[in-house]
Amino acid sequence: MSTDINCGYLRGIWIKRAKRGPMDPAQSADLEMTRGIRGNADQKGKRQVTVIELEVWKALMRDLEGSLSPSARRANLMLEGIRLANSRGRILQIGTCQIMVSGETRPCEQMKAELAGLRAAMRPDWRGGAFGEVICDGRTVIGDAVRWLD
Repeated sequence: MSTDINCGYLRGIWIKRAKRGPMDPAQSADLEMTRGIRGNADQKGKRQVTVIELEVWKALMRDLEGSLSPSARRANLMLEGIRLANSRGRILQIGTCQIMVSGETRPCEQMKAELAGLRAAMRPDWRGGAFGEVICDGRTVIGDAVRWLD
């Protein structure tokens, strides 16, 4: 596991077939410029891809004494070794793909329903993750290297 906050690895991929639908785990995903993840319900706009941090998810579960799968967060990609806080406008390289971070993902009502206290615990410091636009497309697979482009 990398301890450098500027490089890490892709540890999870989930694709949502329909709005409010289940999050299907995947080993790989095709990211399309200006659209998002192929087959994902959320495409176009600034919220094409959502991203969370493995370390933050583990801390949330530890703090709340929960055992939810990270898929409960309803994000598309889970990263390890990368900090997302205050990353608006930065470019995240995942394998050959690039995502421009558009903003912080605010936890919705569903998080409260998943685990008591989860929504409130996710609010500070970008603990709910980030969302962004695909600016360089390609295929990404679990285990791909992840880094910030500066």
